[in-house]
Amino acid sequence: MVYVATPHSAHYAAARICLEAGRAVLCEKPFTLDLATSVELIDLARERQLFLMEAMWMRCNPVIRRLSEVVADGAIGEVRSVHADFSLAGPFEPTHRLRAPELGGGALLDLGVYPIHLAHLLLGVPDHVRAWAKLTPEGVDENTGMIFGYDSGALAALTCALVRGTPVAGLITGSGGRIELPPAFFAAREFVLHRDGAEPEVFRGSGEGTGYHHEAAEVHRCLRAHQLESPLVPHRVTLEVMRLLDDIRTQLGVSYAR
Repeated sequence: MVYVATPHSAHYAAARICLEAGRAVLCEKPFTLDLATSVELIDLARERQLFLMEAMWMRCNPVIRRLSEVVADGAIGEVRSVHADFSLAGPFEPTHRLRAPELGGGALLDLGVYPIHLAHLLLGVPDHVRAWAKLTPEGVDENTGMIFGYDSGALAALTCALVRGTPVAGLITGSGGRIELPPAFFAAREFVLHRDGAEPEVFRGSGEGTGYHHEAAEVHRCLRAHQLESPLVPHRVTLEVMRLLDDIRTQLGVSYAR
């Protein structure tokens, strides 16, 4: 199994070389720079009967998995909103990879994928997407806001940036309560459940490691079980999120050289 952890712009080529050589692949997020190349990789993996997974390690975190179960069980009623942010204070020099469009730079692909995945995990694919960003002189997004609207009436308010420090926290509000994800929500070690009319409940994980080992364990479980994709980060999710990223990038006016 090969772990692809190159800069974003090299994910597609590196993963393709590995798949063509008959190797299973764990490819860092974002999977590729666009939907079309993501589809190509997944089609190739299926054709060669090889395991392929996007390294969205947040979805393998036991605390995030437990949160998803608690929400699905109706602990806070119907989900009405998801708020999440992932930002870095900066500043970053013009030569930094985060400001290089040819490397897939900007806040969206490095940081914004986490709030987007959280909203997708809890609310699914939005029916409406609106996005705006302040761009750098190089043409990548440095301060970005996204609103996802759902025909159910739910919404997600998501932000990411390279120019401001934020708590990097999450909040899920429902018709019967809310769940607070403390900083850094993408590597959650605990969350707090507030049911209407009840005392807060704290759900804690083991606290072991930094979080990546849960992803590694899931990959090895899939390989031992001869599974071609993980149920925690299935190909469908990768493609649905990549389609959202393409839509957002178009609205922002950002283009990545390939």
